[in-house]
Amino acid sequence: MESPSVSASRKRVLGTVLGLIGLPGVLALGEAVSFYAVNRSNGSIVSSGLKREYLLYVPRSYDRAKPTPLVISLHGAGLWGAAQKEISQWNSVADQHGFIVVYPSGVKRGPRIWEADHGPDVLRDVRFIAELIDTLAARYHIDPTRIYANGLSNGGGMAFALSCTLSDRIAAIGVVAPALFLPWSWCTDQRAVPMIAFHGTADRATPYHGGASWVARRPFPDIPTWVAGWARRNRCAPDPIDSVVAADVTRRWYAHCADDAAVVLYTVHGGGHTWPGGGRLPEWFVGPTSRSLDASSEMWTLFRRYQLRVPLTTVVPAPAGEPK
Repeated sequence: MESPSVSASRKRVLGTVLGLIGLPGVLALGEAVSFYAVNRSNGSIVSSGLKREYLLYVPRSYDRAKPTPLVISLHGAGLWGAAQKEISQWNSVADQHGFIVVYPSGVKRGPRIWEADHGPDVLRDVRFIAELIDTLAARYHIDPTRIYANGLSNGGGMAFALSCTLSDRIAAIGVVAPALFLPWSWCTDQRAVPMIAFHGTADRATPYHGGASWVARRPFPDIPTWVAGWARRNRCAPDPIDSVVAADVTRRWYAHCADDAAVVLYTVHGGGHTWPGGGRLPEWFVGPTSRSLDASSEMWTLFRRYQLRVPLTTVVPAPAGEPK
């Protein structure tokens, strides 16, 4: 059970500015100061002439003498690093398994976003992530073969962009309810990148079966079709293995891929635009959060199987076969 202080912290993070709107001036000021203290970043770099912020978590078990994996977790549109920390709960997984987590923040243009769309701005964000990796590698003993990226919604779209542009540096990718605008034709990297996805069938922001939504008039892709596209990218066998993993969760797993770079889709039946097993979000706004599985733990189970080597192939210690 979490402590009262952790619970209060989470409420401040996930409540964002909604709680400030109706408060009297003095009280609002006090809450704003508290909100800032909880949500501030603890690092920044200058990239492409802009100050870019990030929140870094280094577990107590970190040993400078040992090469340590790095997980990069990207927030959704309108959020920021500390919000992604609370939503994803990656710090708890890092404590258990001994890796470093960084939560970068997107560009603040009104709400913070990742420019995961056509045009030069997406490459600016890619450059920021590459330079962030370089910055952290200069300060910590980061294992360059075990760097992983994941994201929620807009951050999931950015994680896809990273798989297409930094596949020589990022070993595997995870996406949750990704907001996808870049077409497969944009993705020119040829390396088979392992990928794990989570998506709810009741997601009203990025619909499971695609189409426009209140988020954007441009249609999103059908998620099973998009995941099948990733399986083709990884040169997997065409017929996936489907299985039931919980009353509300099914898994689709593509096997026999190039370099055994698995492609996995967890479908959360009745799930919303949320992070399964993660921090609770307002259900009236984003829909239900499933407790049947922990997306971050499942991601790490897949991530830890893969690392880069030269030439750019994947080392897979586990034998080929359906994940247990």
